[in-house]
Amino acid sequence: MMSVRFDVLTLFPGIFDSFLSESVLKSAIDRKLVAVRLYNIRDWATDKHHKVDDTPYGGGPGMLLKVDRVVPCVEDVMRETATALPDKPRLLMFTPQGRRFNQRWAEELAAGGQEGQGGQGQRLVLLCGRYEGFDERVADILQPEEISVGDYVLNGGEVAAMAVIEAVMRLVPGVLGDEDSNRFDSFSSGNRLLDCAQYTRPREYRGLEVPGVLTNGNHAEIERWRNENSLERTRQKRQDLLLHTYENER
Repeated sequence: MMSVRFDVLTLFPGIFDSFLSESVLKSAIDRKLVAVRLYNIRDWATDKHHKVDDTPYGGGPGMLLKVDRVVPCVEDVMRETATALPDKPRLLMFTPQGRRFNQRWAEELAAGGQEGQGGQGQRLVLLCGRYEGFDERVADILQPEEISVGDYVLNGGEVAAMAVIEAVMRLVPGVLGDEDSNRFDSFSSGNRLLDCAQYTRPREYRGLEVPGVLTNGNHAEIERWRNENSLERTRQKRQDLLLHTYENER
């Protein structure tokens, strides 16, 4: 059985309690399609106060996560995961300076856990920062893949880690009840357009009716309408996607 395991390194593992116990992710964990393990970086602190941060040299606001706490933590977890499977774990460090996360990257990470594209499973080690970030030597020593979920600042990497887990796990075969659910998603490979408008019952609500083409039973017309609607929605809401597709095809 193919699977993806996420090892999350954080100062606040309790943040993930509800996230891991609800909805599709819980079902995927119960069926052993996905595994999520939490590690508290403070467990690698050597002083009695479990101190993991300190003021930056040269002054400045905030605190930095200490290299001598983070590096041993990551190395121990990477060593543990490396013994579980022959494939080398991938270390992702959340930082505003990182490469922008997108659907294509999610597909790449999920594919690593599928047969013929990385062995019998994938291990993703997710390193969550806090405060003003990491001592620069953390990146120098560990050489992680630096990842950002957008051009804005969060209090820590935990919410970003949840976003990556959600995006990747739903691409693991068997996680979703209908495999077409992710194949036709906005931004998925081969589909650089936004998804078309979707409707369900009731057929009419407050004067707004479901487009008649969706109820006439003509599958060719329905498919044509969906393609046209997808293109129009992308023109209206995300013209940058059309430009990106055009430039890639030149």
